Amino acid sequence: MARQREAYGAFYEGDFGLSALAARIHASAEPVDPPMFLSLAADVAGLCEGEGAVELGTDVRLLLDSAVPDEALRTVWRAATGGRFDLAEHGTDVRGWLRRLAEPYPARVRETTPRHWSLRPPPVIDEAGLRADVVTEIRASAAEGGAFTAPPFAGLPGALEAIAEEADADLALRLYLRVLKARRIAVGKAQFDRLMALDERLAYPGPLVYDDLAVRWPPVDPARRDAEGDFGLTALASRFAGPWYADTPRDVLERAVADDEAGQTPGTAAAVLLQDALRLLESPVPTGTIATVWGAASEQGYDIEVAGTDGREWLRTVAAACRDHLARVAPAYEPRTAPVRAELADAVLDVLRESAPELARRTVSPHARPLPGTVAAEAVARVVSEADPDLGFRLLVRLLAVLAVPLTEERYARCRELGERFGYGAWHVPEAVERFVRYE
Repeated sequence: MARQREAYGAFYEGDFGLSALAARIHASAEPVDPPMFLSLAADVAGLCEGEGAVELGTDVRLLLDSAVPDEALRTVWRAATGGRFDLAEHGTDVRGWLRRLAEPYPARVRETTPRHWSLRPPPVIDEAGLRADVVTEIRASAAEGGAFTAPPFAGLPGALEAIAEEADADLALRLYLRVLKARRIAVGKAQFDRLMALDERLAYPGPLVYDDLAVRWPPVDPARRDAEGDFGLTALASRFAGPWYADTPRDVLERAVADDEAGQTPGTAAAVLLQDALRLLESPVPTGTIATVWGAASEQGYDIEVAGTDGREWLRTVAAACRDHLARVAPAYEPRTAPVRAELADAVLDVLRESAPELARRTVSPHARPLPGTVAAEAVARVVSEADPDLGFRLLVRLLAVLAVPLTEERYARCRELGERFGYGAWHVPEAVERFVRYE
């Protein structure tokens, strides 16, 4: 049966409901006694200007109305809070405490509409499929053994499964995540990706899954394409296209090298940026041409020649920042450049040639010296032919976006196909240029 759930990400910035209460208990710097427990519950209820009471009350009622045994509830709660507040040791049983919470926070229907609801509408969930997927993740951790099944929580997997089957799979998933975090149980990259897919399906606020979750990351590998959007030199250039000037160029650069996506091994953003920089530094592409493609991709927001440097000197600065960051977060990584995809060069150049008439009518000049579109296109073509078709294609996509070049459906489809062949994330090309497609 399908069910429409809340658009949680439109309300909250992190965890909510009983799982958020468990997190606050676990993180408390003070001993947690009954008054503290109720005070922390009030904090969770107060999230999002009081909307947090909706999810807290709903979670409580789901457990109270379920057939989950008290001992199973106690096992999960103790594991999720790191043993900081054992409900059964404070004057009543688990359901007694839940009834105390149900009095000030009864289950109710939300009365307001989230500010960003239109950006992330409430998901419609196949409940049977969700339960099956949550149970699969619980069993994956159980199969690894370790702290997830060690005493005093030998019955933990079955207790979590009972909540998923008898109460609510969403609540079971959030409590399962709290257990992983409280007991510092690491998940592999494949399981992390599955958990993030559940995050997306349930419209969670992104940090709910990945904040404080231990992951066994694979080694840094710039050839592994696991970014959803832009990356490398073009992603760095886009940071200089807006109101970056409140910071120094070095500030912008340091944030960029540390900007790994949630599903990436720490250090990946620096590694792919370093690879782009080395590609150009080691290529025969003229220094002036490097400055030109940088100016086009950054919309002249940071004119390196006006700043007193040149293309290769700027790339050496970028490479040094990447190496410094990698030395801190991935000291075992040895920078290298992967083989170029030379077989795709002609396909990239074909799209560039087809776009030439529109590029010739445009100029990049919102912040600094004018840069004719034809000059920028010629510079991109040299990168494609003399350095790396992959980097050249990303520069082309960036140029099409900067200059708002209209695209036919056929040319847009070819850009999407090239992006797939280069291994780009699903949103890389669409986010950049889909708004410029002229559909018939």
